[in-house]
Amino acid sequence: MAKVFKALSNPNRLELYLQIVKKQEASYKTSYGCLICEITESLNIGAPTISHHLKELANAELIFTERKGKYLVARVNEEMVNEVNDLLKLHNG
Repeated sequence: MAKVFKALSNPNRLELYLQIVKKQEASYKTSYGCLICEITESLNIGAPTISHHLKELANAELIFTERKGKYLVARVNEEMVNEVNDLLKLHNG
């Protein structure tokens, strides 16, 4: 869990993760995930930095990434979201 919270402690990385969650929810019916190129324009950080943040989110098992043609697609790891949610419930109740 420490890896997860460390990954989300960076403001840019947190914003990137939340954008991925938002885009994935919006495209839930298609279930293809989030095209990274769709959100990079809204963030004021360069491609190499976004790539680094994506790697950190993937290393923390918060997202999965894969190439679809020339596009990079990210999907939220729902299992990890559930684990974090369960942990927070334990500490809240």
